[in-house]
Amino acid sequence: MFTLTTLLRPHILSITPYSSARDEYTGKEGVFLDANENPLGSATPQGDYNRYPDPHQWAIKQKLAPIKGVRPNQIFLGNGSDEPIDLLVRATCTPGTDSILIMPPTYGMYEVSANINDVEIIKVPLTPDFQVDVDAVLASISETTKLIWLCSPNNPSGNLLKESAIRTILEAANHSLVIVDEAYIDFADSRSWTSELDNYPNLVVLQTFSKAWGLAALRLGMCFASDELIGILNKIKPPYNISAPTQALALEALNQEAKKSEMVTALLTERQVLTENLRSLSSVQHIYPSDANFLLVRFDDAKATFEHLIDQQVIVRDRSKVKLCDGCLRISVGLPGENERLLAVLHTFASVPQPANLPLGTGEVATKPEFVSNS
Repeated sequence: MFTLTTLLRPHILSITPYSSARDEYTGKEGVFLDANENPLGSATPQGDYNRYPDPHQWAIKQKLAPIKGVRPNQIFLGNGSDEPIDLLVRATCTPGTDSILIMPPTYGMYEVSANINDVEIIKVPLTPDFQVDVDAVLASISETTKLIWLCSPNNPSGNLLKESAIRTILEAANHSLVIVDEAYIDFADSRSWTSELDNYPNLVVLQTFSKAWGLAALRLGMCFASDELIGILNKIKPPYNISAPTQALALEALNQEAKKSEMVTALLTERQVLTENLRSLSSVQHIYPSDANFLLVRFDDAKATFEHLIDQQVIVRDRSKVKLCDGCLRISVGLPGENERLLAVLHTFASVPQPANLPLGTGEVATKPEFVSNS
């Protein structure tokens, strides 16, 4: 039987959280003389940012909850997904004693946060087809394993992890939190694990506004978990971790869910076009199936290809030194013109004729397409 209190670091339960001015009075009207704010306004040409924001972002959570099919109390909002990643480590792992389990290749911040907090890292590599080695994972879980990280769709491989593997780990890991990082779930033909939160008290789901919603600059991540665990994260977070401008813009975006869906559809179409055209290159050895907004591509000479692309100011990610990704570059799906530019440069490097059906032309980068929202 999973019990959160036995998983947490003992002193976390007795910590008294910082009580901010906006915690003590949550009303919107009145003469505010409680937070030592500047009553004259802000030193900005437009907008007044002199008042502290809602420390718990209730307006966003009320709007987001029905979209995600969860309760507002099951939502934690962080400064990107990196904040809840770090808070989960700090809440559960005693430095120098406890451990986390990761499955490389995977998102690098799990390891970074563990290292910062002096937490041991157990690594169980994915299989060559980037799936979970379930038996090896189960054999590696010990009494000190507080967090098990699963990235699905996975970064950098782009594929969904098998539901059966995740479910097996959730049911077996009675003394660990199992975190499913779904940063790219909007691009996948699969339901989110948020639908299972009430069935698995040890389940945590991470999502982000950075990818499908196109709000990477705002730094806003979502963490979904039991009411009890969300309460702990709220207890140990900085009091005002999400700025007022970020909260306001996120609320505007949540009113434009149809636009988000249109952008996802457009990117999936471009992903397919890009995949088909990359297959025509003799230098491409393999294109891994993707459930995300990027492709992992193995080249004959990834290092030389990467350097040539950089010389032509086409920027991709070299993943060739990452486990199981020898010879691979990770390529984000761009605008049609950006993808055409990438392909043109790759064709030049490979010195092979361009296919007749590829509209490369001058290689100029197209402007962003206009999306018309139905909302």
